[in-house]
Amino acid sequence: MTYIAPWLLGLVLALTIGGTTSACDRPPNVIVIITDDQGYGEVAAHGNPVIRTPHLDTLFQESVRLTNFHTDPTCSPTRAALLTGRYSTRTGVWHTINGRSMLHPDELTLAEVFQANGYKTAMIGKWHLGDNLPCRPQDQGFDHSVWHLGGGIGNGPDFWGNDYFDDTYLANGEWQKFDGYCTDVWFREATKFVQENRDHPFFLYLSTNAPHGPYHVPDAYAEPYRALGLPNQMANFYGMITNIDENLGAFRSHLAELGLAENTLLVFLTDNGTTAGWIDQEAKYPYFNAGMRGWKGSAWEGGHRVPCFWHWPAGGLAQGREVPSLTAHLDVLPTLVELLSLTKPAGPPLDGVSLAAPLRGQTEAPLDRTLFVHVQRAFLPPKWQNSAVLTPRWRLVNGQELYDIEADPGQQNNIAADHPATVQHLRDEYEQWWQSLEPSFERTVRHVLGGTQNPLTLHSHDWLMPGVEQAAWHQTQIQRGAVINGPWAVQVQQAGTYEITLYRWPPQLEQPMGIRAARLTIGDYDGTIEIEESATHATFQLQLPAGPARLQTWLTRPDGQQHGAYFTQVTRLQD
Repeated sequence: MTYIAPWLLGLVLALTIGGTTSACDRPPNVIVIITDDQGYGEVAAHGNPVIRTPHLDTLFQESVRLTNFHTDPTCSPTRAALLTGRYSTRTGVWHTINGRSMLHPDELTLAEVFQANGYKTAMIGKWHLGDNLPCRPQDQGFDHSVWHLGGGIGNGPDFWGNDYFDDTYLANGEWQKFDGYCTDVWFREATKFVQENRDHPFFLYLSTNAPHGPYHVPDAYAEPYRALGLPNQMANFYGMITNIDENLGAFRSHLAELGLAENTLLVFLTDNGTTAGWIDQEAKYPYFNAGMRGWKGSAWEGGHRVPCFWHWPAGGLAQGREVPSLTAHLDVLPTLVELLSLTKPAGPPLDGVSLAAPLRGQTEAPLDRTLFVHVQRAFLPPKWQNSAVLTPRWRLVNGQELYDIEADPGQQNNIAADHPATVQHLRDEYEQWWQSLEPSFERTVRHVLGGTQNPLTLHSHDWLMPGVEQAAWHQTQIQRGAVINGPWAVQVQQAGTYEITLYRWPPQLEQPMGIRAARLTIGDYDGTIEIEESATHATFQLQLPAGPARLQTWLTRPDGQQHGAYFTQVTRLQD
């Protein structure tokens, strides 16, 4: 039986009897805006004496604010948890590269929930959860997508030469050149999506790559901060946030002009702690971090406590209230399901809880819960490393150091020796949580060959690298010919004849490789061919059986050094 959302039945009935509907007669639109590397302290309303964010400050005043809200300390894991309501490690995502930033296709995403309830869905900006089938936005519930590949503009999988200005992005599966600065493009495309879908409920996931490095921004946004004496990199960083702020203000004004502002649920958050504290370490510039210790990539509070504002006037979320309970990105999906009375399709069990009651002001009681944070930048997650166990009062860091976050928000006084029973209790909770994660460690997500994405291009960004921290994930590494190699985890969807082409440079450049030999292994196949240094690629044609496999390549230079093919295109030929 086909599920029909209750709001859709009401709309049909209204039209049948000659009625009309307005923006407030239908389910609310939902917009989630997430910025990249903007910490809790990079909002003027949070006390920063330098940064200028007037539109974020207005949203702050008009929203219900989660003031004790936590994410993962790095990019991909936060996005995985936000979109699924589950700890990122369970979803196959715990790193930002090395094949560990790819979202498992069995996960149920927010977009899939909204699709099932009759919403139009769009993802714009930074995805960072896999560039190929089955991980792309269109594979995970989004009807419309405009995005850059990899973890940031300029990463290896991204369109070659993108630099934040007048770049080429993937728009619904086709490369398209856009005019303007990246953040301006994302908000412009978001505005276009809203305009085109103003008469239908929509879910928009707007994910900026700014203010993540490299710190590029039109000079007009950075110059006021340089004039105040900020080092150049920090001035650019702050300028990127001010540009986001300006775009946010224009975007909200457009929602109001369309008559959508009242019944649009807007959630604003950031993905992890600030990078401002270390981009100018040599300058020793004092930076504002809201009194927290640590920054991006840290298990300290400054690595994972971030802003989170909820604004929905028609739903009563516009009173400028604060919710101090311990909350997290895991809670967004279950909260939206309850707030909007959505029907949630079957999926894996959630780790998050609904915050509908505290957001509505229906309870003052703080949530009594334990949350877990870890930084797992490795092939397999190392236990206890860069970890934190969080309760309303306590923070256990790396299993050894205990902080009373209420009395010591700056985490300066390790009082583990004074509270051994508390330390042991929190260690026990971590052990139980870790045990629940262990089945996920070998849950390798695989690129699907011979499926609907044919041909498919594999990028060195996703090499599986046991014992090595990073693959060749950035265009600068590829430019200098980094001597790195690793395999891709693949799933051959259907047996047949395949053409596998190895490239030193992006295929569209058609640039000589300067290589004398190329080798390919996949399953039982192991082949090597000699090539001219002027060749732009090396092509193998072979029969592949269906099933899982590892695909690896070697390119041999004239000096004998070897590295993998940074780009490998796989095409299933028609038999």
